[in-house]
Amino acid sequence: MSLRNIAIIAHVDHGKTTLVDQLFRQSGTFRDNQRVEERAMDSNDLEKERGITILAKCTSVEWEDTRINIVDTPGHADFGGEVERILSMVDGVILLVDASEGAMPQTKFVTGKALALGLRPIVVVNKVDRPDERIQEVLDEVFDLFVSLDATDEQLDFPVLYASGRNGYASTDPDRREGTLTPMFETIVSHVPAPKADVDGEFKMLVTLLDRDNFLGRILTGLVLSGTVKVNQQIHALSPDGKIVETGRASKIMSFRGLERVPVEEAKAGDIISIAGMTTATVADTIAEPSVTEPLHAQPIDPPTLSMRFSVNDSPMAGREGTKVTSRMIRDRLMREAESNVAVRITEAADKDSFEVAGRGELQLGVLIETMRREGFELGISRPRVLFGEDEHGKPTEPYETVVIDVDDEYSGTVVEKMAVRKGDLTDMRPSGGGKTRITFSAPSRGLIGYHGEFLSDTRGTGIMNRLFEKYGPHKGKIEGRKNGVLISNGAGEAVAYALGPLEERGILMVSPGEALYEGMIIGENAKPDDLEVNPMKSKQLTNFRSTGKDDAIRLTPPWRMTLEQAIAYVDDDEMVEVTPKNIRLRKRFLDPNERKKQSRAKQAA
Repeated sequence: MSLRNIAIIAHVDHGKTTLVDQLFRQSGTFRDNQRVEERAMDSNDLEKERGITILAKCTSVEWEDTRINIVDTPGHADFGGEVERILSMVDGVILLVDASEGAMPQTKFVTGKALALGLRPIVVVNKVDRPDERIQEVLDEVFDLFVSLDATDEQLDFPVLYASGRNGYASTDPDRREGTLTPMFETIVSHVPAPKADVDGEFKMLVTLLDRDNFLGRILTGLVLSGTVKVNQQIHALSPDGKIVETGRASKIMSFRGLERVPVEEAKAGDIISIAGMTTATVADTIAEPSVTEPLHAQPIDPPTLSMRFSVNDSPMAGREGTKVTSRMIRDRLMREAESNVAVRITEAADKDSFEVAGRGELQLGVLIETMRREGFELGISRPRVLFGEDEHGKPTEPYETVVIDVDDEYSGTVVEKMAVRKGDLTDMRPSGGGKTRITFSAPSRGLIGYHGEFLSDTRGTGIMNRLFEKYGPHKGKIEGRKNGVLISNGAGEAVAYALGPLEERGILMVSPGEALYEGMIIGENAKPDDLEVNPMKSKQLTNFRSTGKDDAIRLTPPWRMTLEQAIAYVDDDEMVEVTPKNIRLRKRFLDPNERKKQSRAKQAA
């Protein structure tokens, strides 16, 4: 049986995972009567809830006498660390482009990585059944993108298919609106080369993905570049600089069949497999026979641009809702994350109670916090801060992002104004049809922290914003932060409706009656720029005078409940987010008002 290894790459929401579903169905991987969830590849709870792919996953389908190993990759730039490594495992890519949205920032990011590795993409214009499709313009955009990324003549001569992943058809004719995915299978087999594999050489494999299994321990996935490996064969792991990490045996070898990992007795060069039996080998290491001393070349990973401080929850309510609250548990969990996720970097603080976690963006770190929260952890999270660098003259540099915004024409003025305040430079502005405008900015990452929620409010939820790491550039100076102060509880107890009623005039409340509060907890946003300490627990004095009943019915506006990402982006430098399995609370870093005054005086003096 011949082999083909391909990856599916695209911008977020352009239909990668849905297309893989249809490839499964039409290749006979699923029985006709088999019940399969939609987007079967998105197996993680957070992936299902958010409708995005977070972790790259391998699968395989059989078509006629060819086995096609497919890797489904994430579309968000925050998870780009996954994409870069995966592309080194495959011999071809399917580039999926939405027939209406066209080439987006993430399309540029993943395509650039694929072209640099010399891969020849198959371009699939997906969602051709959309009423607002603009197939020809989208194809022109893709061609221009390839040219701007220095594609070779061979790469520019790409085959094009017109498809609807949801309805399960693909065709070389842009006007067809029915059929099957057979043309796609045929194009993969004819256009993607078989793996260049040396079956007779020494066994070598580069680890690109790492999983954990409760029974098998660490599972290392990668492409066998040469030789053959058999169960229980003696192997060793080499780090990228050639040092021996560990020696062991291949206790289990698994190959991908549909959604399952199936144990096999041996695997040959060119196949994508998983090996169990190693205890410390990790991503970018080379697994090989003991006679091999030269490691395989691993793709360098773009550096992290954003960091947050994860600390032990030290609020008065600590330990009431979570089961994992100690610094040792947090440390072990973060170190485990850093092992499998190469785009995350973790450093322990001197006090041993907090950890600096650096990653690619707010979404990536937000997903990590949400995952830990569901596992029973309690954490204190600081405001995200960007990681600065230095140029050759010793001047500070900071990360910049390319921001592509699609909005209705009426909101474009507001967006340009808001981005200017955040030190974003307008680089392109053009109508994108249907009363919409596409605006491109180059903006410092620092200015974009917390902007997404404001952007959705400004565009009444209709705008789409996409961000992509661009470069490290000159420091842009001070950027205005949050304009409003906060309302802070001055004591501990339960919130009382009688006290919250008058406080509504002061700003927007974030708590409701009956909620447990503590001193220093943030209970709302002040309408003015200063912070204000208030008493949300004050109850009505009981007297023997009869009330007229006019103040019995206190009607409160529903409180403002923030999502985890909103809370992280909202807090200021002297504030924290308390994350527990049941609640997300905002608080001041120093709960005691006297301590807060002392710190602010010290800051002003500095």
